[in-house]
Amino acid sequence: MLAIFKREIQSFFTSPIGYLVIGLFLVLNGLFLWVFKGPFNIFDYGFADLSNFFLLAPWVFLFLIPAITMKTFSEEKKLGTLELLFIKPISIWETVLGKFLGTFALGLIALIPTLLYVYTISQLGTTTGNLDTGLVVGSYFGTLFLMGCYTAIGLFASTLSENQIVAFIVGLIICFLFYYGFEGLSTVFEEGEITVFIEKLGMKHHYESIARGVLDTRDLIYFITLTICFLFLTVVQLKNTNR
Repeated sequence: MLAIFKREIQSFFTSPIGYLVIGLFLVLNGLFLWVFKGPFNIFDYGFADLSNFFLLAPWVFLFLIPAITMKTFSEEKKLGTLELLFIKPISIWETVLGKFLGTFALGLIALIPTLLYVYTISQLGTTTGNLDTGLVVGSYFGTLFLMGCYTAIGLFASTLSENQIVAFIVGLIICFLFYYGFEGLSTVFEEGEITVFIEKLGMKHHYESIARGVLDTRDLIYFITLTICFLFLTVVQLKNTNR
């Protein structure tokens, strides 16, 4: 598994894709938060906090994570090297976990430079350093769990086709449906228990709950379960391909 993990990391940084993904994430967030006028602009917002960044990040990752994962298995299938993975002395689960951790690590590397935003915002407040640290930590945790789900979904999508564009589109659609789809569906019904139940099926509800600084075990279990579920589907799809 460690060998697969290292190979994934090396493949990202021996080609432009790793630098492109990290650069795009930072540039897009920087433009929307600090340059472009609009609802996400921190100066227009008027409050020294990072809530706008954590509202924007899931939508940016919604495109970037499927773009990273689209080649993980699609490229192997297209080049005919997928069979080589099956004959290696490691299980399919270890292969999937290695690719999952490698892809997740790239997203984590892209997220690390945003810690500079924390320092910047803390200096912009009326009282220097007056920043709700618990809220920031909770939001970063929520983002990491969300990235994990996106990554698992992207890996599953990459097993469905040898065409990377198809894998990207399928991954993007599934991520969108699980992030916002259930909340959108809940608006069809009148407010009540059904609405709340449908909202809780989506990632957005649980992400926003963690982003408020409250680490509820129900939210953590939701993200972990969803991630494992899609990793399991990835393994099943690979086993079917190997038959």
